[in-house]
Amino acid sequence: MTKYAACIEYNGTAYCGWQRLAHAASVQEEVEKALSFVANQTINLSCAGRTDSGVHAIGQVAHFESSANRSTTAWRMGCNANLPDDIVLRWIQPVNDSFHARFSAISRRYRYIILNHQTRPAILNNRVCWFRDSLDEKLMDSAAKRLLGENDFSSFRASACQAKHAMRELQEINVSREGKYIYIDVVANAFLHHMVRNIVGSLFEIGIGNKPVTWFDELLSIKDRTQAGITAPACGLYFVSVRYPDEYQLAEAEAPFFGL
Repeated sequence: MTKYAACIEYNGTAYCGWQRLAHAASVQEEVEKALSFVANQTINLSCAGRTDSGVHAIGQVAHFESSANRSTTAWRMGCNANLPDDIVLRWIQPVNDSFHARFSAISRRYRYIILNHQTRPAILNNRVCWFRDSLDEKLMDSAAKRLLGENDFSSFRASACQAKHAMRELQEINVSREGKYIYIDVVANAFLHHMVRNIVGSLFEIGIGNKPVTWFDELLSIKDRTQAGITAPACGLYFVSVRYPDEYQLAEAEAPFFGL
């Protein structure tokens, strides 16, 4: 048996999320079917981080084991030939037995993209979050920086979250603007269910001036999801990349950018 790591890109609009479910289409199911066809045997994937319904990915990483004798080119091209157009295998490579897509990860990177404009998008429909009212990205960035470090993120945790605790280490967070697009980049050791989207929904309140920058200190302190902002739409969220120890020599994907 050989263990492989694979990088998967997908538009999550048509799927219930990454995780395979009996009642709805999932990214995991589609990739496993394609890989199983190439291998002529059942393939089961373990991923770095499960994404929700409608969330996209540039560099989702998963691993699997197979006894099939295939080159990396055959795996990649054969899998892509059997995947729908909104999912693609970017790369695949053998890894040693110690590798685990989830547990070997050092950090995960997400990007949230907002079209801050009076007119809704057409070409980028379901690929960015449209926010009509003017947002102050500098205030949003100042508030976001208050979340850095190891904190209890209960105020940004979905009620259905199954994690044992809400402590997470937020390693980077930046809010920037390029023309009418606002980019929110977040890096953490791990994420809670809806954590990024709940942070973004709270940043909306800062950006339109409804709440002061210091409100984020209060949200961390009270640990109450009902006191924070809305859950931002899934369509603006991208799972960008996963960082692993250098020994595995796995490339990190770059964040999506839609220009001015």
